[in-house]
Amino acid sequence: MNLSGKRALVMGVANDHSIAWGIAKALHGAGAELAFTYQGEAFGRRVAPLAASVGSDFLVDADVTDDASLDRAFGGIADRWGTLDILVHAIAFARKDELQGRFVDTSRDGFQTALTISCYSLIEVARRARPLMPNGGTILTLTYQGSNRVTPHYNVMGVAKAALESAVRYLANDLGPEQIRVNVISPGPMKTLAGAAIGGARATFRHTEANAPLRSNAALDAIGGTAVWLCSDAGRCTTGEVVRVDGGFHVLGMPQAENL
Repeated sequence: MNLSGKRALVMGVANDHSIAWGIAKALHGAGAELAFTYQGEAFGRRVAPLAASVGSDFLVDADVTDDASLDRAFGGIADRWGTLDILVHAIAFARKDELQGRFVDTSRDGFQTALTISCYSLIEVARRARPLMPNGGTILTLTYQGSNRVTPHYNVMGVAKAALESAVRYLANDLGPEQIRVNVISPGPMKTLAGAAIGGARATFRHTEANAPLRSNAALDAIGGTAVWLCSDAGRCTTGEVVRVDGGFHVLGMPQAENL
């Protein structure tokens, strides 16, 4: 699964625990050349040394809620690289107060914010990446099982991820004739900056680890390896798919017998 000569834009690295960073390291290990987006100077200072550690000095500021910002970001990719082979969209957000309590109390503004940043942003970046992939390419994003099964406190983010998964299928169909594959990886709960914002995150992490068939949560290198497969020629016939990397937890109907 060699990605030598491939160019990848990774969106959503917050720190070295980010799923996006696990994917970036794996892509680099397979030979891909990397660029990174960040939002604002604070995140830029965090991302810069990580990018340097994988031989990249290509960082672009991008705010997915601002059309002009996205135009500048992808214009910068076009100016420096001309083409793009891989786009990793690891961007999601909901206000912390929407990730506690009951879903029925979701506010209109909170709903719109979560859906805009966590779902519509994929459509925005896919539209801009498409002209940069004249020879085909791969678009990857991230979801979680709270999209189709009720998960405590996941609330509006579960609805946003359900919409994201649907968007992946529609984008896969639209872009397939151009040999652009669109897939979504679904890890189990992870100890990330984003995951920490969800109420009861530690308990969810422990419960999944104790009950998954493999008795483990996903590791960053496993998620990264899955991304490499999807981006390589080995994944050339896979598109519109939700690929689960969760220790098998998604197959369960109830906890393991010892945990009932």
